[in-house]
Amino acid sequence: MSLRGKQKRFLRSQAHHLQPIFQIGKGGINSAMIVQIEEALEKRELIKVSLLQNTDEIAEEAAQVLEKEIDCEIVQIIGRVIVLYKPSTKEKYQRLSKEVKAI
Repeated sequence: MSLRGKQKRFLRSQAHHLQPIFQIGKGGINSAMIVQIEEALEKRELIKVSLLQNTDEIAEEAAQVLEKEIDCEIVQIIGRVIVLYKPSTKEKYQRLSKEVKAI
């Protein structure tokens, strides 16, 4: 599923007030972190991930890895912060995905 421009703009506006809930540090991206990010996306649909100063990861590369592993959409990358979106499979968590489909 590829997001259109208006959909990405809407998601960026929704993500503006969010705080990053995951931090990628010197350990980089590991399988446990991928599982946790996937579970958080299932419940929240839209999250921020930040890269700490001590990591060797580059934001664009880390975002590509997460997109490939989790099958999510990269909404935005600003500096060392990545905004990810994935529609929830459970209907009770589909607050944002219903609005995104309507756009």
